[in-house]
Amino acid sequence: AGRNEACYAFGPGKDGDMKESTQIIGMRQFTKAKVLFDTAARPVTGTIDFRHSFVDMTNVTIAGTTNRTCKPAMGMSFAAGTTDGPGAFDFHQATVKSNPFWSAISHLLKKPSPEQVDCHHPKPILLDTGEITAPYAWQAAVVPVQLVRVGDLVIVAVPAEFTTMSGRRLRDAVRRVLTEGGVIGADALVVIAGLSNAYSDYVATAEEYEQQRYEAASTAYGPHTLQAYIQVFEGLARDMVAGKPSASGPSPPDLSKKQLSFIPPVIDDGVPLGKKFGDVVQDAKASYKRGETVEVKFYTGCPRNNLRTDGTFLTVERQGSDGQWTVVYTDGDWATEFHWSRPWALSTESYALIKWFTDVSVKPGTWRITHTGTHKNLLGHKYDFTGTSRTFTVA
Repeated sequence: AGRNEACYAFGPGKDGDMKESTQIIGMRQFTKAKVLFDTAARPVTGTIDFRHSFVDMTNVTIAGTTNRTCKPAMGMSFAAGTTDGPGAFDFHQATVKSNPFWSAISHLLKKPSPEQVDCHHPKPILLDTGEITAPYAWQAAVVPVQLVRVGDLVIVAVPAEFTTMSGRRLRDAVRRVLTEGGVIGADALVVIAGLSNAYSDYVATAEEYEQQRYEAASTAYGPHTLQAYIQVFEGLARDMVAGKPSASGPSPPDLSKKQLSFIPPVIDDGVPLGKKFGDVVQDAKASYKRGETVEVKFYTGCPRNNLRTDGTFLTVERQGSDGQWTVVYTDGDWATEFHWSRPWALSTESYALIKWFTDVSVKPGTWRITHTGTHKNLLGHKYDFTGTSRTFTVA
């Protein structure tokens, strides 16, 4: 009792079912968006324009002050998480004092410099990510910022998660510059587009930063992060007013060839003697009523051999009157699920369990399920395969 790990919010799905929650929330968003689209009466007209820059968020001095941003660091309350994902080890929200035990542990990675501690105050630093450079920087210093105008719609593209009040203050600042410059009218719509082009954690207001809850502890560049972003975006807006290009800014490092992976590679895929990849382990029944779940299990290879991007691991197909098969569902449909498993941890064998949740919208007829995968041998060669269930009826 009293530990934050127990404070966990579930979505609307039954018994915390994340797939069902995602479907419910997604459909609600889609339904509302469709209503707004269908009932929209105001056309978007006018000039299309944009500005884009890179900015070193570790080195921004707030105009007219000595305040500046910091090298990134994460506070103690960062580890507390939030109600949709609480942390472990009983870290607490609103922690403004260092914990000696966790400080000792985190200092094994890097003890923050006195300058870093002072810069982030009152955040007690748990992870001094901005001063760790091995094997490369743990958090970004250079981030992209972008301002897009489509007529009287202005999109403020930010590379972080802004709290509600942070977003309002940034939005108001951009609106003020563009309105005073005559670029947009008083009735123009200015919106914040979060997580655009990059991700640099959260941005809390100065007042929120003092409280050091999760979002404030995750405001990576210190207490003046919001004001720095406002200053940068005001600069983009002034460039737009003046009709001049914005400075490109410092180039971010290209780390695409330096990424580390701690996921063990696929060594070898296997099947029992006398079996082939794609053979059925558990077949469908001969017939189903609408509302029942169809399950078929196949011998398969590790799905990491081929993620089938823009493809599918499964199809649910219906036979037409001409005998031809038509794909009706894939693994991108809510009505299907693809489950991969091994019989035991070090086994080379693995199974693909495919589930199809039928409902009243399913057309009666003859159906089948297929599974497509890729297996890998000890020499590293990969081979595609396809397996097919028996035909069955749905009525």
